[in-house]
Amino acid sequence: MFSHRLLTGLVPRRTFSHTTTRFLTKPSCSSPPCLGSRPSHQSKALTKPRLLSLETLHNYHTTKPLLSQPEIPTTPTSATLPTSAVPSSDPPLSEYVPPTTGLLSRLPSSWLPYAELARLDKPTGSYYLFFPCLFSTLLAAPLANTAAAAGMASPATVIGTSLLFFSGALIMRGAGCAINDLWDRNLDPHVTRTRLRPIARRAITPFQGLVFTGSQLLAGLAVLLQFPFECFWYATPSLLFVACYPLAKRVTYYPQFVLGLTFSWGAIMGFPALGVDLLANSAALTAAGCLYTSNIAWTVLYDMIYAHMDIKDDAKAGIKSIALKHDKETKQVLTGLAVAQIALLAGAGAAVGAGPAFFIGSCGGAALTLGYMIKKVNLKSVKDCWWWFVNGCWITGGVISMGLAADYLLKYYEQEKQEKKPEELESA
Repeated sequence: MFSHRLLTGLVPRRTFSHTTTRFLTKPSCSSPPCLGSRPSHQSKALTKPRLLSLETLHNYHTTKPLLSQPEIPTTPTSATLPTSAVPSSDPPLSEYVPPTTGLLSRLPSSWLPYAELARLDKPTGSYYLFFPCLFSTLLAAPLANTAAAAGMASPATVIGTSLLFFSGALIMRGAGCAINDLWDRNLDPHVTRTRLRPIARRAITPFQGLVFTGSQLLAGLAVLLQFPFECFWYATPSLLFVACYPLAKRVTYYPQFVLGLTFSWGAIMGFPALGVDLLANSAALTAAGCLYTSNIAWTVLYDMIYAHMDIKDDAKAGIKSIALKHDKETKQVLTGLAVAQIALLAGAGAAVGAGPAFFIGSCGGAALTLGYMIKKVNLKSVKDCWWWFVNGCWITGGVISMGLAADYLLKYYEQEKQEKKPEELESA
């Protein structure tokens, strides 16, 4: 009874609030007596349990396992921690701000997290997924006459096939990002660049993300069925790599290789999409194999530069990457990858009898652009790594595509001339 009256009747409620507030806002002293006059017996009875609860809460957060529950890190201030626990040099972490420009700024607020989950605001990954599809389509176009009596694939067919591949790349890249974020929902909150992703900041739940991923996969299937049915059997194995990539960075320092296996799959798909039977055409099979491995080397190259943006956070979070494994010799590794990419690209062209436009434009252009990028990129600058990752896609991917397109168009118009000559002779 005495203790109950002490807590509820003898001491006003504001006494507890007052002493606690002063303790929290003046952390320069190591113990409560620094607050001024010595506290009375009653105030001791109230402040001591409060201090114990703060200590218990602090210990809980510092010993909590990393993967037990995703949390959005916040910057501690002197109003919530003692002076010894207040960081003195770390910059404050920014809060989430909805986009005010671009496509995402026009979407309803309820759609915004899903658009961000699909990375519609960062389409560079979709372009990197599309370029191998475009390469194989242009490389396979002159071979289409071996699969159909109608002759070489027309430019309209090549353009239509490429547009289908682009829509598929846009959808499947979004699905891959959603799968990645679902796997990394407990890691992303601890990495500066990823802590504000939709699932990491709890804008959507993992279940909602899973349902959205399923809808993307169904949309991707609808696009796939627009191609010849043989493409279905060629495309299905790639889903295994899509699901495995997020796990690879937990067990190996070379997850970029698994990403290369995934993102380069389109280098095979252009051949069956234009009706070229890889199993019956050894030249096409060799070209597809060389082109696929060439794109794997390219993927590891550009993603190694990308990984340098997160190298410090990855080391703290326990995420493995080729950038961490070969940090000191990155430029040498990048050079080796570029040489392998160009050599394999040349092998693909040689297998199908490509002309000078391909070897000069695609292979020579890739050598120049990759060499310049490797020399100029500042791997210690996040901003510079991001610039080269984004623009290197168009620079290198663009010159390879233009060389392939030029070689295809020269062959196509040469075929057109040869077909017109007999008609002109007959009319004469």
